[in-house]
Amino acid sequence: MLRVLIVGAGLTGSLCACLLKRALQNRVHIQVWDKARGTGGRMSTSRFSECVAADIGAQYVTATEFYKKKHHSLYEELISAGVLVPMSCSVEGLQQKDQSENFISPKGISHIVKHFLQQSEAEVQLQRHVTSVSRRGALWEVEFSEGQSESFDAVVLTMPVPQILQLRGDVILSEQQVALLSQVQYSSRFALVLFFSKNPGLGLDYGLKYVSDNHCIRYISVEHQKRGTDLSDLGPSLVVHTSVSFGSKYVDSDPAHVQTLILDELQRLLPQLPQPISIKTHKWRFSQVLTSVPDCPGHMTVLDQPLLLLGGDAFTHSNFDGCAESALSLLSSLTQRLPPSH
Repeated sequence: MLRVLIVGAGLTGSLCACLLKRALQNRVHIQVWDKARGTGGRMSTSRFSECVAADIGAQYVTATEFYKKKHHSLYEELISAGVLVPMSCSVEGLQQKDQSENFISPKGISHIVKHFLQQSEAEVQLQRHVTSVSRRGALWEVEFSEGQSESFDAVVLTMPVPQILQLRGDVILSEQQVALLSQVQYSSRFALVLFFSKNPGLGLDYGLKYVSDNHCIRYISVEHQKRGTDLSDLGPSLVVHTSVSFGSKYVDSDPAHVQTLILDELQRLLPQLPQPISIKTHKWRFSQVLTSVPDCPGHMTVLDQPLLLLGGDAFTHSNFDGCAESALSLLSSLTQRLPPSH
């Protein structure tokens, strides 16, 4: 069987693994590695208990009329499986595009990634921080943080571009490729999650709200109202995303200080909020792609033999359909260029 490694257990990596397994069936053994403790990438869901969850990265999926048609099979699969359902809550401050439709994931946005990983039958290894990629004849030797390594027929890197450029080994990027990758720019943000005790009453009648006139807070989600969840046995949770300018200013600051700044601003905006029973702050150093790789839609081929590909939203755009476009582009290259099975 061909051994394929996909680095990055986010949407691009998980969907690529799923599609590749469906295309090649028993010809391929797929491993998915991620340096985090859980899967999801920027589609991550934080949990206070087994039942109470809050989306700390992507919040919902917007399907435009164009992509609803182009990615119809993906949307139908996720809807049929109950992973996506139409959003029914009110959204304040959102300028909805014509003919687009919003979807939420009832069990948390990370369930989208988990669905595709389960379908892929891939061997998922977490807390594996890839440090180097080196060519060894017809194979790639990939080393991870513990100083151990494994060999693969093909490697797909879907992590943020700055992390790709930091890899050691003898991955030879051409001057042109380095120049293209160096143009990629990301925004940085912080996500603050507040978990409350049962039935405290938040006094908020919306599910989602975009804040346009605050230097710190850009977005607020009342998670149970966003998903239409019954709170009879659970406490509510609130997610706050900061503005891009705030994230850029404080991205390297002390996390405790940043949390205090966000909480102070939230108290001014929503003075009626009760005291939370738990608070989590997450820094998204690489939140959304501001400038993507030019003239390289979907993926980049570093080497044909052995095959090394780069993919992710840096090669398209930062949303569900952008990641899907990259995964489909990667799939096309993998199925065309992978060698015959051993």
